[in-house]
Amino acid sequence: MLSSQIEGTQSSISDLPLYESGDGDRVPFDDVAEVSRYVAALSFGLERLRGGFPLSLRLIGEIHGVLLAGGRGSERTPGEFRRSRSWIGGTRPGNALFVPPPPDHVMACLGDLELFLHDRPGRTPTLIKAALAHVQFETIHPFLDGNGRLGRFLITFLLCAEEALSQPLLYLSLYFKANRQTYYDLLQRVRTEGVWEEWLAFFLEGVIATSSQATDTARRILALFETDRLRIEALGRVAHVALRVHACCAAGFCCRRARSRAS
Repeated sequence: MLSSQIEGTQSSISDLPLYESGDGDRVPFDDVAEVSRYVAALSFGLERLRGGFPLSLRLIGEIHGVLLAGGRGSERTPGEFRRSRSWIGGTRPGNALFVPPPPDHVMACLGDLELFLHDRPGRTPTLIKAALAHVQFETIHPFLDGNGRLGRFLITFLLCAEEALSQPLLYLSLYFKANRQTYYDLLQRVRTEGVWEEWLAFFLEGVIATSSQATDTARRILALFETDRLRIEALGRVAHVALRVHACCAAGFCCRRARSRAS
């Protein structure tokens, strides 16, 4: 939801289950459909990675196809790398803020990016690799639409592919949204001034902030489980049934948290 909001969508967490249950008349349809496709694309990509498929141009194209399968952007060649000019800001390349590589250079640039993801010519530490891969993907801008969302996906998929995470719990969209202007300024300044160190510092500060927030959230959820358990025990005769349901929920959360901590 937050990653889509960076692109200008206006939907809430409560809108998503309403939309997916078929009650779409009560929500901003285009916006929440975009978030729903985002969830589907994230799930699809993680499933492919867990099945042993490498993080590659082919997989990136497949994920993009799922992301733009319906709703806004579905007419902009989902799953296909662009074969026409593109620009960011302005009304034409001549007055644009940034002009990505022309279409006849896109595949060569993406080929270099794919080699980098696979540690060729040399190994790069995972977090540094994620930071550099993200800014390079956004600079190549290989699709007609969805580049920002897919570029933020790439961070999460890379961390999971390299087993830095077992679940996609480190997601930097909130940090990018809270520091949106700095985020966009640094992306542009890397291109025009080569401020790679400033970008890396910003990115790694985001990892620290997001990790701390995720840890705090996990602790608060565990505390809530305990509070609810004590409340359920006070229900009387029906308590044992409610506790069984509650225990299943708690066990599922703790299992996911333990796997994440182990990795």
